[in-house]
Amino acid sequence: MSMRILVVGGKLQGIEAAYLAKKAGMDVYLVDRNAQPPALGLCSSFWQLDVLKERDLILELCRDVDLILPAVEDLHVLNALADLSQQVGVPLAWDQHAYEISSSKKKSDALFAQHGIPAPRYWPECGLPVIVKPEDASGSKGVCKITTEEELSVFLERRDVAGGDCIIQEFLGGRSCSIEIMGCRGSYIPLQVTDLEMDEKYDCRRVVAPSDLDTRLVEQFREISIKIAGLVNLTGIMDVEVIEHNGTLKVLEIDARLPSQTPTAVYHSTGINMLELLADI
Repeated sequence: MSMRILVVGGKLQGIEAAYLAKKAGMDVYLVDRNAQPPALGLCSSFWQLDVLKERDLILELCRDVDLILPAVEDLHVLNALADLSQQVGVPLAWDQHAYEISSSKKKSDALFAQHGIPAPRYWPECGLPVIVKPEDASGSKGVCKITTEEELSVFLERRDVAGGDCIIQEFLGGRSCSIEIMGCRGSYIPLQVTDLEMDEKYDCRRVVAPSDLDTRLVEQFREISIKIAGLVNLTGIMDVEVIEHNGTLKVLEIDARLPSQTPTAVYHSTGINMLELLADI
C-alpha cells in the first residue's frame, strides 16, 4: 500500500511537495482553503478546507494518512497542525524550534554572530548601499534597497512613525546559492548546491543544478550548513542561502521547512527526492 501524505497548502511549496510525493509513489491528499490552488492537478485527492475553522474535518483526514506536511508559513496554522498531529499520533514534518529561529531574521542573525558564521553586517556598522528586510518575512517580500543617505533618512523617519520591525544590512553583490540539509539528532547530510537566479519581479526566477561554484567554496558551504543544523538541533529539512561576495560566502537566510523550486531541480539533477528522505526521518 502506498504511503499517504497530507499536504496542507497548495501554493508554491505545495506544488513542490505534491510533485515530489507523486514521484516517490505516494498518495497525495491536498488541503487548501481556496477552491483552485496551483497544486490541484498534482494531488490524488483534494479538500477545500480551512484548518483553523474546520478542525474536526481536518482531524479526520489526519487519521487517514501516514505523514502531515505543512506547505504554509502561517504560524497559527502550523501550531494547529502540531496539535492535531499529537492528537492522532501521525508525524508532522515541521520542526517547531528550528522554524522559530529560521523564521526570525533577528534570531537567526544573532545565532550567526554568536557562533562566527559569516553574514552581512548590520547598519550602521556598514556603509551604503543597504538592504532593508522585514524581521519575519521569507524570500524577497517587503525587501528594498537603499543607496543614498537621503533615501535612508526618509526611510528611518517613516519607520519611526509607523513602527514596524525590520533589519538593515549591508548590500552585497554576487551570485546567490542554496543548499538543503537534512537529518536529526546531530546527524546531518548536506545535499546538492544550486545557483539561484534572481530578479526584481519574480525573486527567484530560475534554479540551476548543479552549481559551478568553486569546489573549495562548495565544501565550505556544506560545513556551514552542517554547523547551522547542529546549532538549531534540526529534525527534518532546512535550506541555507548564501551570497558569494569577493570570493567569500555570507549567509543571507535559513528556512527550516521544505523549500520550493530547489528540491525539484536537485531531483532532476541527482535523482535525490527530498520528500522521500523527509518521510524517512
